[in-house]
Amino acid sequence: MNLVFATSLHPAIGKRTIFNITYPFTYNATRRNFNTRRNFSCSATVATDITQVAEFEIENKKHDLLRLVQDTQRGLVTTPDQRSSIEEALVSLEGHNMGEPVDLVRLDGTWRLQYTSAPDVLVLFESAARFPFFQVGQIFQKFECRDQSDGGIIRNVVQWSIPTLLEEQEGATLLVSAKFSLVSARNIYLQFEEISIENIRISEELQALIAPAILPRSFLSLQILQLIRAFKAQIPVRNPADPGRRSVGGLYYLSYLDRNMLLGRAVGGGGVFVFTRAQPLDL
Repeated sequence: MNLVFATSLHPAIGKRTIFNITYPFTYNATRRNFNTRRNFSCSATVATDITQVAEFEIENKKHDLLRLVQDTQRGLVTTPDQRSSIEEALVSLEGHNMGEPVDLVRLDGTWRLQYTSAPDVLVLFESAARFPFFQVGQIFQKFECRDQSDGGIIRNVVQWSIPTLLEEQEGATLLVSAKFSLVSARNIYLQFEEISIENIRISEELQALIAPAILPRSFLSLQILQLIRAFKAQIPVRNPADPGRRSVGGLYYLSYLDRNMLLGRAVGGGGVFVFTRAQPLDL
């Protein structure tokens, strides 16, 4: 046994010999180790609690932002006070991972537009509100960059329709494709390549006109339906000043990104964007 005894004999009359026992050094070390482990455990618990509080605060801010944009029709109908409150909520949320490099694995996937102030998108909403023969459905951004280190492909997807001719909201798809490259921790440069119209889905009424169900469908009518469904118009994007040079592009600042929310700003006053994670989109 690893014990150290220090004994003293006290010759007191009528009393027994007294032994004083001094506990070994190894006992004190064990005690100090226990205290160290206890302090470390407490520190880890405090750190975990702080992280959980921070995550809870972020989720609350995301909820507040989505609540503020909920009744704006994706940005079409906003008052100056609403825009101010939304901008304040955006800035507050952006501060949580400001300066962190873009995680391309997390960015990869499909994102649904919840709000924007970009004029080139709002004009679509304004047109749909003004003309009853035009509808704008969901708008997505699809990033393809999971296996990349410095960029990838981005596809802006606009689902639209012409009532009675095409299916409601999703009668056709406008697709604007671009390559993007990382130019800083948070900025990406977009180089637009192609605009296409595809995924034509005609309405049941139009299908009945082309190939009536009550009559035997001819080979020609079936071919027409197949051609409409397979129709795809592609227009390459060129630099209007010099068609021989690369296409026009722009800077896009990814101001916030986590597992289910993406915030972006078009550099140069092009507007802000609020996206939430969506189900994968097959194009």
